[in-house]
Amino acid sequence: WSKPQVLCVDVCSLLTIQLSWDCNFPTEIVQTLIVNKRVRILKGRDQKDVSAAEPRHAKSDRRFKLVVVGGGAGGCSIASKFSKKINPKEIAIIEPADTHYYQPMWTLVGGGMKSLEDSARSMGSVLPKGVDWVRDRVIRFSPKTNRVVISNGTEVEYDYLVVALGIQCNYDQVKGLTAALDTPGVCSNYSPLHVNKTYRAIENFKSGNAIFTFPNTPVKCAGAPQKIMYITEDYLRRHNKKKDANLIYYTSLGVLFGIKHYADALWKVVKEREINVNLRHHLIEVIPKEKKAVFQNLDKPEDTKIVEYEMLHVTPPMGAYEVMKEAPDEFTDPSGFLSVNKETLQHVKYPNVFGIGDCINIPTPKTAAAVAGQNGVVAENLLNVMNNKEVTRTYDGYSSCPLVTSDHTCILAEFIYDGKPMETFPFNQAKERRTMFHLKKDIMPAIYWKLMLNGHWNGPAPFRKLMHLGMK
Repeated sequence: WSKPQVLCVDVCSLLTIQLSWDCNFPTEIVQTLIVNKRVRILKGRDQKDVSAAEPRHAKSDRRFKLVVVGGGAGGCSIASKFSKKINPKEIAIIEPADTHYYQPMWTLVGGGMKSLEDSARSMGSVLPKGVDWVRDRVIRFSPKTNRVVISNGTEVEYDYLVVALGIQCNYDQVKGLTAALDTPGVCSNYSPLHVNKTYRAIENFKSGNAIFTFPNTPVKCAGAPQKIMYITEDYLRRHNKKKDANLIYYTSLGVLFGIKHYADALWKVVKEREINVNLRHHLIEVIPKEKKAVFQNLDKPEDTKIVEYEMLHVTPPMGAYEVMKEAPDEFTDPSGFLSVNKETLQHVKYPNVFGIGDCINIPTPKTAAAVAGQNGVVAENLLNVMNNKEVTRTYDGYSSCPLVTSDHTCILAEFIYDGKPMETFPFNQAKERRTMFHLKKDIMPAIYWKLMLNGHWNGPAPFRKLMHLGMK
């Protein structure tokens, strides 16, 4: 293909999908075929290639046209897009980590369907060629002077800034949890340090309570806390352990899922599988020596309950990074999330600053799919600002959550602002389907590594229009 506009995939002869998008692609872009549930990459950079970006430890004050803070999904995508629009030497990406993880895969890692290694690439291999990788962390934002300060004291000056820091997990905010994670049966899919424990806990389960939690804070991928619950139930049922198990879900929310169209379907799933759901409860303490968990009733804070567990999967409290909380008041909101316009993703006060991903204060779930929907908006609007033009492109709040319900089924939730479903396929996605499971397991990772991180994937909107004959 000289300039391919479509990516054709075939998932086990169950579904043929023609993906179309509005970007121009280089000649080496991938053609991906799904054959026997495995992805074969026919073209494109090999994941084991040597690092494309070489780290530099800045020793003196430096200046760049564009500084991207964070090398996750959003930061990497934006840096890749702009490395093709401006001189990549004028771009700095500040990221201390050596490894880039595709975190949506961790549900499958915890469920024994993928390995942690499948979700990882070296950071240098996913950053765009030619950009300046500042392998450090930001300790202070100074938006009035267009500078950030990194941990060695160096001030990095910018003309334009994209904040893509993500959100941090705070395991230490639950009493006893840090110690409990070192004991059998206690696990969490939200960290590479703990995700491998989940499948061991599922395999080693004998009898008793299997408990799954959702905290009273913002979280990334709000469906993940219950995905692993469905996967666990499916495993125990298939291995004749279900009769001795009591699966319990404790969520701080007042609903099972935030979008009613999908919540109704999920209520049917939990009832059919005899899963006990407790709304408006959150985990406040773990007592590992006694294998007990303590929950608080959020509507009656004086009421707590102590529950024994054989398995405990914890979704930790999450929040903005401390550097965001310590930023100037006008830079972030009271919770430490970047203050941006929810449609343009431009900062509400500083027009040369944009945000993307989990670190921004917009009313949509924090998912990788949301980042995909945002990166085209950020790229186009920021380029307009660079060229002294008005920002014109708007973000509709698109986000998605592939709700894995077994080792072969999935409900693909897609929606925009105000909880309105925005489904890509011309059928009811609230139904459990094998095809959606293979989309999650086999196709989405290939799209992420080969397209999104290289700046070539802005979400499925063009594909949706095609599938609905231009009517959606």
